[in-house]
Amino acid sequence: MEQKELNKILESHKRWLQGEGGEYANLTGADLRSARLLWADLTGANLTEADLRQADLCRANLCRANLIGADLLGANLIGADLRRANLCRANLIGADLCRAKLC
Repeated sequence: MEQKELNKILESHKRWLQGEGGEYANLTGADLRSARLLWADLTGANLTEADLRQADLCRANLCRANLIGADLLGANLIGADLRRANLCRANLIGADLCRAKLC
């Protein structure tokens, strides 16, 4: 997915979270390899089976996000908020979880 398209989805999701219209981020199966998602607010987003290999999710808010079966191989999750995220069957091999919030 192109960064420009991803930025539009993130902006729409932000408006949805704030109750200002917008649209819930459904990124099921999305190809987000090497995506730049620093500080992205993906609270409650659906990232089921998403390909997030080598993605930069530094300080991203993934609280309550659905990451079932997501591939996070080598992803940067430094300082990411993963509280109550569903990581069932997610591949976290080589992911950097330093200072990530997991509970």
